[in-house]
Amino acid sequence: MQDTGSLQRARISTDAFPEARRLQMWREVYGRGLAAVDIEPIGDTPFHAEVTFSQLPGISIAAGSRSPAHYRASRELAARAKDFMVISVLRAGRASATQFGKELIAGVGSASVIAPLDPSTSTMLTEGSFVTLLLPLPTIARRAPHYTQAFGRPIPSSNTALHLLNRYVDVVADTSVTDPAIARSVSEHMLDLAALALGAHGDYAELARMRGGTAARLTAIKSDILQALGDSELSTEAIAIRHGISPRYVRKLFEQDGSSFSTFVLAERLAKAHRMLTDRHFGHLNIAQIAHESGFSDVSYFNRTFRRQFGSRPSDFREAAKCVWREQQD
Repeated sequence: MQDTGSLQRARISTDAFPEARRLQMWREVYGRGLAAVDIEPIGDTPFHAEVTFSQLPGISIAAGSRSPAHYRASRELAARAKDFMVISVLRAGRASATQFGKELIAGVGSASVIAPLDPSTSTMLTEGSFVTLLLPLPTIARRAPHYTQAFGRPIPSSNTALHLLNRYVDVVADTSVTDPAIARSVSEHMLDLAALALGAHGDYAELARMRGGTAARLTAIKSDILQALGDSELSTEAIAIRHGISPRYVRKLFEQDGSSFSTFVLAERLAKAHRMLTDRHFGHLNIAQIAHESGFSDVSYFNRTFRRQFGSRPSDFREAAKCVWREQQD
């Protein structure tokens, strides 16, 4: 996939191939063409797999699911990716990954670190899902000079940087990033988190925490808030519990971002209400219902803040939207 500076996505699935040639074509297209591995199915389960590729500046992400199979990288195939290293997180199922004769997976949520140039085998023992990150070695070496110490052992699921990196992957998967500057920023944060997960320490770790750890945590918190805007009881305390941090730290993260928790929540609730008022799919809801769905328990307060934000009453926007809807029907 070409690196254009913005987030690029592509999806491939065995469902797109003729059933009789499914395995053969997956071996050619995915195994040899993309992942540089040989594939050997396990058992009698019909072979299937699907992968979504996301390309950010300097980092590639593959997320998908597989039926049981061995994915073997020979020395010859591994040499094709000599300038990269791989971090692969097991999301579901049972799996094994070996390199240098050592087991690299420690259960769901853990990550295997695959060194370049040397043979390795990754095996999905059951139906399962994964996320794999392809990271440029020169970039990782600058952030975590002792990264080779991570080879030959798993990164446990309890690793805080890995947990944040995993959350960041979900945010990227759910977000459309077309601005190259934002895409570069997201990529930088993810590379910093990867360096921390690989064991960056000293000044390198401190710099990565300042850039990547804080940004990723705030991104994950904002993502959770957007999912819970309709909850009128949404608070710093509730978010803090979900993320295992203190309410004070939640507030501090927003302050460092030049905002506040309450300001962000209010702005996003008003934006959600605005979208609903002008979307015909919500045309059956009245103003009070939209206010409630957006997290406002007081309709009078909603009307005041909406008018202050957008310069008109919610009812004015709804009436204007209805005119547009009628014109579209005609």
